[in-house]
Amino acid sequence: MLGLHGMGLAKHQVSHPRTDTSMKQSPVHWGYNALLSVNRIHQFGAMEDNSARREHILRTWVRQQIGDWLDWQTLPGDASFRRYHRLVIPGSTLLVMDAPPPQEDCRRFVWLARVLRDLGLHTPAILAHEPVLGFALLEDLGETTYLDVLQPDNATVLYQEAWTALLRLQRAPLGSMLPRFDTDYLARELTVFREWYLERHLGLDPAGLPTALLDAAFGYLIQQATSQPHVAIHRDYHSRNLLPATDTTGPGIIDFQDALLGPVTYDIISLLKDCYIAWPQEQVTDWALRYWHEARQAGIPMWTRAADFLTAFDAMGTQRHLKAIGYFARLCHRDHKRRYLADIPRVLGYIQAACARLPELSAFGDWLMTCSAPLLQQPAMPIPGHPADGVDMA
Repeated sequence: MLGLHGMGLAKHQVSHPRTDTSMKQSPVHWGYNALLSVNRIHQFGAMEDNSARREHILRTWVRQQIGDWLDWQTLPGDASFRRYHRLVIPGSTLLVMDAPPPQEDCRRFVWLARVLRDLGLHTPAILAHEPVLGFALLEDLGETTYLDVLQPDNATVLYQEAWTALLRLQRAPLGSMLPRFDTDYLARELTVFREWYLERHLGLDPAGLPTALLDAAFGYLIQQATSQPHVAIHRDYHSRNLLPATDTTGPGIIDFQDALLGPVTYDIISLLKDCYIAWPQEQVTDWALRYWHEARQAGIPMWTRAADFLTAFDAMGTQRHLKAIGYFARLCHRDHKRRYLADIPRVLGYIQAACARLPELSAFGDWLMTCSAPLLQQPAMPIPGHPADGVDMA
């Protein structure tokens, strides 16, 4: 694992990078004389109207780790509460992550980054972190994501590198270390779809929803997901969270802090039926079957018949995509992040195609597309009372 000295930063470092033990020292020991207490930090840390004060504390902490920098670049926000800053230093760059508690858990990010890196996956090295405040100093994996470079002539190579890394994750014995993506998780995600997409975004009357149809569809999706073999899953293994490989360690992997033990098809669906880029169905099926074949060879628990795998692939994809459009609607109406509305038609296309192939979901798919038709016939309109959001990264 890289350290600050190993990156040529020794002259910008008063001492060796702070360890977890040193981070437990009091704010006064760090020289934060302006801070009243850790409890006060928690109180204002996540409050938007104290963002300037929080950034001042963040910069003070970073200066304690590496000294001064040449440039501090605040990166566009994403769908979470985390904020990232790129530091330009002589000969290199670093990332600073600000993950304000209680909305974000910096400790889990740091722990998973190290666990996954020990498995040989290319997650960013953790150079320093402060778990109480939610600060971390990270290796910078770069700015170019899969979404920036994917083209028909390179997609197969990039996706094969991605699912090769995914197989390494799926083989890892992490079952006792990760929470299980169980019935309650699945049901909560489908509730987000019902409440935020159907009721809030489409404006459907809850009393008028076809309860029996929805319950049957949701029950089928939950049964399909829970009956699959379970492995370690990233949960957002897609083109915005993967960076093209620059060496033999495989693609850079970010946004992994929500990893769970979940259905074996979950991450390959996220990769190949990406909410942010779509490919012809024939190509997706070809890639999926290549992954299925390699997964079986690698000893991953897998269906012996390709047809059974593809059924599970479609069912898991439908659950994930219903969750996605629910989350996109919630990001718009609750968090004032509207840019994700532009991705809903693409995701609805995945749902429509999968439901047409699954007899158990055929009626549900027809009903959903009928309800969504007005949305698909017009461009996304501004939401009254919502300020325009900036460019997000997800």
